[in-house]
Amino acid sequence: MAIQMIILNGGSSSGKSRIVRCLQAELPDPWLTFGCDSFVDSLPARMREADDDGIVIAADGGVSVGEDFLALEAAWREGIVAMVRAGARVVIDDVFLGGAASQQRWRKALGEAADLPVLWVGVRCDSAVAADREAARGDRVPGMAAAQADVVHEGVVYDLEVDTSHTESVACARAIAAHVHRR
Repeated sequence: MAIQMIILNGGSSSGKSRIVRCLQAELPDPWLTFGCDSFVDSLPARMREADDDGIVIAADGGVSVGEDFLALEAAWREGIVAMVRAGARVVIDDVFLGGAASQQRWRKALGEAADLPVLWVGVRCDSAVAADREAARGDRVPGMAAAQADVVHEGVVYDLEVDTSHTESVACARAIAAHVHRR
């Protein structure tokens, strides 16, 4: 069965969003893209501003989330999976702050039957390179990229890994597209 869902996991400023844009251009069929940033942006402002039930980004770049956040995130995942079940092809741009536990939450949304073909992709980037990108972006709390560079991959099982430290986004996207076509 052909892959219908691609889940990219990597730390902040690792290059996931650029890969996704290139991937949409490389794949012959139309693929929708959704990411954790757009999910967070869709939350009510109070849940993004020092709300213990929402998401809190500390001054050192650390991230913590509350129960309301987790409940809405679970519903968001279920909605994404419903779109895939309805026939849409979807690429997810995510940051597994909980490592393997975050992957497990996606697996739960996908269901125990695992009848949806998913390609799990790790997007790695050297923490110093990610930190430089973070500084150039100017829209992230300093320290977030370095803090997330390795922890997001702890215990996560991938079908494919790419490293954007010294590889262009388009080359990473082509590697992913080739993997999609092989399956």
